[in-house]
Amino acid sequence: MIIKNRKIVADDWIVLRLNEQESAENVTVPEGKVIVPLPVWLQQRDALQQRAEIGVWLASAERPEDLKGDIQKFSVIAVDFSKFSDGRGYSIAYNLRARLGYTGELRAIGDVLRDQLFYMQRVGFDAFATRPDRNIEDALKGLTDFSEVYQTSFDQKLPLFRRVQRKGNPTADMVNE
Repeated sequence: MIIKNRKIVADDWIVLRLNEQESAENVTVPEGKVIVPLPVWLQQRDALQQRAEIGVWLASAERPEDLKGDIQKFSVIAVDFSKFSDGRGYSIAYNLRARLGYTGELRAIGDVLRDQLFYMQRVGFDAFATRPDRNIEDALKGLTDFSEVYQTSFDQKLPLFRRVQRKGNPTADMVNE
């Protein structure tokens, strides 16, 4: 099960992870809906792009720009959080949405915890594969931990001071000088 668009749904995708004996060049990608590591996509691109349902996942040290010409071919792109304290996945997600224009499913995988979900959705994630040892119903509540945000991000283009009407301030669009 995963959280997708604020609902708990069945996950019909397989995340391919390489073991020590496999390499990006020689791994066999199973049939069906598979999310492959970026190195596998880059090595087997010609064969994999013929498949109707293929996704790709990026590790925190990988660059989303490596997908620039292929980005809209994927119905899902996942970002792997190898440990919850590694915040590089947030930047990857933001860049995929805001700079590269990705509009498909953007999924957080790996060490994904309830406390992160609200902030992950702010940078563009709309699907979350939470850790299997955690309660997914509890994690879903993390998406609504806060009712308002101060800063701008992918999900809110205006800061709070631009959105709030105050007494004595006829327009929220005025800049304080």
